[in-house]
Amino acid sequence: MATPTPEERVGEAFTESAVEAVQTAVMAARLVMAIADAARRHQQRKQKGKEDDLPTAEEAVTEVGKDVQRLLPSDVSTVLMGEADWPQLAQQLLALRKAGVDLDQVLPRVGEIGVNVRDQVAAKAEGAGTDEWVRAVRETLPAGPVREAILTSPAWPEMAATMARLEEKSVNVCEVLAAAHNEVLAVDQAVAKGLGAAAEPVMSRDAQLSYGPLTTGLDLPRDYDLSDREQTLTKLAIDPQENQRYTRWVREAMPGREREADLLVAACKWPLLAARMAHMESEGEPVREHLARLAQDTSWQDGPAAQLGMRLVVAASDALCRPASDGPGESRTMVNTSAARTTSPSVDPTKTARTAATAEAGTAPHRQTGPAPKSGQTR
Repeated sequence: MATPTPEERVGEAFTESAVEAVQTAVMAARLVMAIADAARRHQQRKQKGKEDDLPTAEEAVTEVGKDVQRLLPSDVSTVLMGEADWPQLAQQLLALRKAGVDLDQVLPRVGEIGVNVRDQVAAKAEGAGTDEWVRAVRETLPAGPVREAILTSPAWPEMAATMARLEEKSVNVCEVLAAAHNEVLAVDQAVAKGLGAAAEPVMSRDAQLSYGPLTTGLDLPRDYDLSDREQTLTKLAIDPQENQRYTRWVREAMPGREREADLLVAACKWPLLAARMAHMESEGEPVREHLARLAQDTSWQDGPAAQLGMRLVVAASDALCRPASDGPGESRTMVNTSAARTTSPSVDPTKTARTAATAEAGTAPHRQTGPAPKSGQTR
């Protein structure tokens, strides 16, 4: 038997993940229907002292089969009706109808639950295959339109699969990405110019106000808008799974302080903290050990209640930036003098940025990245 090609293996993996997603959706649908049947039985025992007898399997399959096909998503209904215990499930559904339940109202809701579960499983399976390449793109390319275009493209899963196939053939994918960056950036700027748009984004007010200890050393775009969290996370190359993981780490680091943890995650500058955690992860730093300082040093509690969210952001940034060897009370928060000059009312931040920059489009000077490696591992 011939060994499957990389393309065939990718296709098989996609098929397997799709089947698993639908099967999980069916499990969820069966659970909801079992709960509904249990409620029916309980109510009948309570009101009448006994449960009604189930209709025959033949009658149930005949009466509700078409309804299931009509009211549930086709992939879910096909798997559900193909299982060995489908006649028993049909009996439960018909018993619900005879008890006064409108299946035209219930089954679509069951279908919605199943679809949500199916899509979550599918997204997780897809993310498992692309997460490493999201990280590779983020670590190889500077923040800007090229990186954002890659990670937000509908073709991203296909791009990630292509990168995996190239790596299997011993190609240095990061070197390819780095070599292509300037060419693709030129294309992006040419298209922007043709459409009458500015090729280089101006520094947004949020980027100006956040410039300093919170962002020093991070590879950030110049035009993020913290009022649009989803778009900002996309610009920072933080995918939903990563954001959920960082949120969970904060809550685990602050046991018994759920309100404060939620307040920190809800802060408008949370995406910048998430970007810091992502950067630390890429450097192999123990993010959760740093976050544990939030519970060890609770000086952020002192002050007006209205400013608690801001104090938590500063404390989290300080906890993440200090070396792991520092004790919980050894805060090293300090003024960033270049940032202070940049944000001074007498100086235009964009002018300062241009004089200090190395002419890398779309990236602030203190966020410049070094040249991509010319050899070695892709990640």
